[in-house]
Amino acid sequence: MIAALGAAARSTAAAVFVENRPAVLGTLLVVLIGAAAAFAPALTPHNPLRGVASGFAAPSWTHPFGTDDLGRDVFSQVLYGTRVSLLVGFTSAAIASIIGVAIGAAAGFAGGLVDDALMRVTELFQVIPRIFLSILLVALFGQTLAVTTIAIGILSWPATARVVRAEYLSKRELDYVTAARSFGAGPFELMFREILPNTLGPVIVTSSLLVGSGILLEAGLAFIGLSDPNVVSLGRLIYAALPLMRDAWWMSVFPGVFLSLVVLGFNLIGDGLSDVLNPRLHR
Repeated sequence: MIAALGAAARSTAAAVFVENRPAVLGTLLVVLIGAAAAFAPALTPHNPLRGVASGFAAPSWTHPFGTDDLGRDVFSQVLYGTRVSLLVGFTSAAIASIIGVAIGAAAGFAGGLVDDALMRVTELFQVIPRIFLSILLVALFGQTLAVTTIAIGILSWPATARVVRAEYLSKRELDYVTAARSFGAGPFELMFREILPNTLGPVIVTSSLLVGSGILLEAGLAFIGLSDPNVVSLGRLIYAALPLMRDAWWMSVFPGVFLSLVVLGFNLIGDGLSDVLNPRLHR
């Protein structure tokens, strides 16, 4: 009986997601672009960091996205750059989600002075633009991919924290939490075993949006020259192509298109997941 109910719930959720055509389109975009990035070595034989032809070669059958000023294949650069951008997006979203869940859970469950203090810290992080704090952290600790990813992650948690806090405030006095407390469950067991599993829906939705946000923030840092110069990313490619737009438009257009499609895909997926996981928002 329980298995049948679970299967019915999954079927209903899948039906709701499929009804959202933009969400399906976003999923296809992310899957196709992610697969192309994952299988980049099989799709292109060229090393993205080595010249393979004459410089400024226009798009052709041999080089679908043309070559840059040093004769490097732009198609290879875009695929490998997409891989790096996705890595930054997923990793920074995971870091932000962990921090946001911890702070939001503590604030919503404890309430009182703890809630006030944590929310003031959250508001402080929200007021200061992330791009400026990211520039500061990267400038202080170095222009490496790890530093950039961690900086984006630790600056992106406030949205998750506020969502989790609201969920905990609405659930901490419900019957199942009161029953668990009466059976001797401690604060951490109540927070992470009883309440947290029932708040994962909004967290998943927020995390999917954080992936696209992290990719855009990394691209912004790369666009102003504050990214790892030894790693190819979509933002780095656009930054390198900026002074050469009149000579080779393809150097900026194709990375820009891939960047836009990836971010659009994750945003559309987030909208679809909100329909599935937040029934109150689904009409």
